[in-house]
Amino acid sequence: MFHSVCRVLLKFADSSVRDLKLITVRTISQQFGMTGKKPFDRLPKHVVPVNYKLNIKPDLGNFTFDGQEIISLQVTAPTSKIVLNSADIKFKRAVLNTGGKTFDAQVSLSAENETATLVFPTEVATGDATLSIDFQGELNDKMRGFYRSRYSTPQGEDRYGAVTQFEATDARRAFPCWDEPAIKSTFDVTLVVPQDRVALSNMPVQRETRLDGNLRQVEFATTPIMSTYLLAFVVGEYDYIEATSADGVLVRVYTPVGKKEQGDFALEVAVKTLPFYKDYFGIGFPLPKMDLIAIADFAAGAMENWGLVTYRETALLVDEKNSSSAIKQRVALVVGHELAHQWFGNLVTMEWWTHLWLNEGFASWIEYLSVDHCHPEFDIWTQFVSTDYTRALDLDALKNSHPIEVPVGHPDEVDEIFDVISYSKGASVIRMLHDFLGDEEFKKGLNQYLNKFKYSNAFTEDLWESLEKSSGQPVGRMMTTWTKQMGFPVIQVSERQDGSNRILTLKQEKFNADGSSDGEPLSLSPF
Repeated sequence: MFHSVCRVLLKFADSSVRDLKLITVRTISQQFGMTGKKPFDRLPKHVVPVNYKLNIKPDLGNFTFDGQEIISLQVTAPTSKIVLNSADIKFKRAVLNTGGKTFDAQVSLSAENETATLVFPTEVATGDATLSIDFQGELNDKMRGFYRSRYSTPQGEDRYGAVTQFEATDARRAFPCWDEPAIKSTFDVTLVVPQDRVALSNMPVQRETRLDGNLRQVEFATTPIMSTYLLAFVVGEYDYIEATSADGVLVRVYTPVGKKEQGDFALEVAVKTLPFYKDYFGIGFPLPKMDLIAIADFAAGAMENWGLVTYRETALLVDEKNSSSAIKQRVALVVGHELAHQWFGNLVTMEWWTHLWLNEGFASWIEYLSVDHCHPEFDIWTQFVSTDYTRALDLDALKNSHPIEVPVGHPDEVDEIFDVISYSKGASVIRMLHDFLGDEEFKKGLNQYLNKFKYSNAFTEDLWESLEKSSGQPVGRMMTTWTKQMGFPVIQVSERQDGSNRILTLKQEKFNADGSSDGEPLSLSPF
């Protein structure tokens, strides 16, 4: 697929095992950033959501959905317009209630900016307000937003379900919203679905009501405060198996009908991993349940939606009779990766996509730690070298490599920036940092970081600061040299005799795979 630059989807048959969304094939001209960047402004902050009450009714025959939402808002400065994100959504009605008054909005859509501007006839005062929107959308076939997923029944009949994939910026294709990671809120989700279909979201079912037309209304409990890209809902036909972890979390693995035994291994890994992360992070899993579901049509390897992780079928299901040991190890790593995000990414979320590398690099490292805990017989760390470390070295030795952390402006740049350097080199430098600080100091710093920023957002530098405080080491100064300049060093050692003394001189420069020398000092400082 092509979009600005040539991109290829990561296949799970490849040696990578995580939720890398896309690998970017770059040209040399893109060495340190993007060419032809789109102009971009983030959403205004003087009107922000506090809670969304969402009611979504998918039509699995016509591939459309109807929606209503009531958004509780905080208005911090007088305004006559509200700007939020919306893409491929048809507005039927938008009404603002504030101070006992009701205002109908005039809606202006920008397909290029994926925004909706709601203009009101008079200025809205500061304080609390409620925005009600009726809308309609398409269950698309693009595997993003709220989309249709085709699956086969055990009898071979093709049917369709409805699935979400919102990261990075596709929640706006399911409902109008403030679709930026730093604009967090709570969500109350209600789905109207056929009686014979499973309906899932981030939280447990709170209430079900039978409706006319062979439908039922499923209401879910209120979520914690979270980013829009972590919201999820699924409608379809599934079997499931369940168990309760040692720390009391109900864990379910949803599989295609007739294949629930293929979820046994993933369930066993998940039930062991949740208590491990609770102990390692020093914070319990903050939701009452954890669902893992195998999706028939799914573009990514997996997606860490809070409390409802979606997976490609090959990343979750294990056939004990036919699956190889490599498949089992891969599934264990992917499960460990996504469950790590429930804390590192979901509980604490990056402030903007520039810092997504830290979420993914960290999860790409700790997945090995969790699998080593659950299945020490895999000797999984020996595979880190070939799967991540050497892959990162190979690519980072090229002259058209790039730093781990690259500033992101327009969200479209997310797919074009995050690649094996971000994931595998990110994991490698986190591993290096962990080994340098020691496990206890590293865990102490993580706990400080997660507690300080839980249910909010953070920058990369915030983690370095917490680790500095816990260890007394200059983490920020050291790690910046590895994350904000590309490459890795080759050390040249020369010697000379000075009387009875032997003088050694060490010179450091970027290693280039073609053997050439840049002949210039490193851009920031020595590694």
